[in-house]
Amino acid sequence: MKKTALEIVKKLKNAGHEVYWVGGCVRDIVMGKTPHDFDIVTSAKPDEVEKLFSKTVAVGKKFGVILVIKNKHQFEVATFRTEADYRDSRRPSQVSWATAEEDVKRRDFTVNALLYDPLSNKVIDWVDGQKDIKNKILRFIGNPEKRIGEDHLRILRAVRFKNALGFKFDPETEKALRKNAKLVISVSAERIRDELNKMLKNPSRTKSIEDLSKLEILNHLLPELENGKGSTQPKNFHAEGDVWIHTILSLKKIPAQAKLSVIWAVLLHDIGKPQTWKIREHPKYGKRITFYGHVKLSAQMTEKIMKRLKFPRKFSEKVVFLVREHLRHKDIMQMKLAKQIRWARHPWIHDLLAVWKADGQGSMPEDLTLYNYSLKLYQAELKKPQPPIPLLNGNQIMKILKIESGPEVGKIMEALMDAQLEEKVKTKVEAEKFIKNI
Repeated sequence: MKKTALEIVKKLKNAGHEVYWVGGCVRDIVMGKTPHDFDIVTSAKPDEVEKLFSKTVAVGKKFGVILVIKNKHQFEVATFRTEADYRDSRRPSQVSWATAEEDVKRRDFTVNALLYDPLSNKVIDWVDGQKDIKNKILRFIGNPEKRIGEDHLRILRAVRFKNALGFKFDPETEKALRKNAKLVISVSAERIRDELNKMLKNPSRTKSIEDLSKLEILNHLLPELENGKGSTQPKNFHAEGDVWIHTILSLKKIPAQAKLSVIWAVLLHDIGKPQTWKIREHPKYGKRITFYGHVKLSAQMTEKIMKRLKFPRKFSEKVVFLVREHLRHKDIMQMKLAKQIRWARHPWIHDLLAVWKADGQGSMPEDLTLYNYSLKLYQAELKKPQPPIPLLNGNQIMKILKIESGPEVGKIMEALMDAQLEEKVKTKVEAEKFIKNI
């Protein structure tokens, strides 16, 4: 990809145009990292870019952006521009072609506004971006409030970049973020969702969530999480503190490269607790804090959040399932063996195990007894054929028992499968005997 990006630069240069790499790839080069994407800026107008390259897509031609496809890679090639009149707090209604310096100074953060000439190996810096990289500072270019006013999504981008890079906020940038936190509600649900997903996928996810709370942004996006603050828990099970602290600790325990559905489920698994908080008399512990019904409520609230942020249906269903079943392992030892095996064979059991583990590790004292039992059961089932072939089908059962089609047939088939799972029935002869004795 780097080689192809260099070829594009050479072609634009040979045609008499000024051209540079820009943005994250330059930041990565300065930080000694390997870039994975290359964005290109040039003095060439969109029509000129289209004429130079055989395969292009006009993804944002009126904004000067042409997608160049070469060697099976895609590159955004943008014309130097200035922008004005951000009527929808996202897109400018006025775009004018400009110089490289003017183009740089309309961008968001200093660390993302460096230019690089790969032919001369020279970094061009008009905004002290290299200094901020060296000092690990995230800073808006120019007036922070003006930058936020141009695109309110920059409130979330600031939090993501600060933590993904391991930087700290410039004081004026942090002040502007807190002051303008409420503007985030004007951003479309899809853009908020995508930005939150990027935050949560990154191993710095916990710090991002804590920053969103600290800057009073989270209350506008996920107030259900903020409500966990001050929602105390029984100390004998949750000595770590309130629901918020437990959620943050659980989030920290998730592996760096965990699935996004697991991360969302851990983040939301206890959001129903504040509304179900009540002190009740317990036969063993006396008066204690309880959260009866919080699992069901958490799942219902999660479903609403998924809809609010316009997540795809299948993804939403999975996250809701993981939240709804986040305490299922509490019952596992009391289940019939066949039911335990059914759970161990569930298509989402691997992800459910990850949620159970994070939840257990986020509690003090940490207790992974039930998680470990469930894990061993799952690992044992992995070694067996998946799934067992039914020894008798519905038609055979109706013929043997001389009964008609109906709910009873389904119940008998389920009972027979349970017996197969528990290895009480292993042959067709044993299966026939089993159903006759039901």
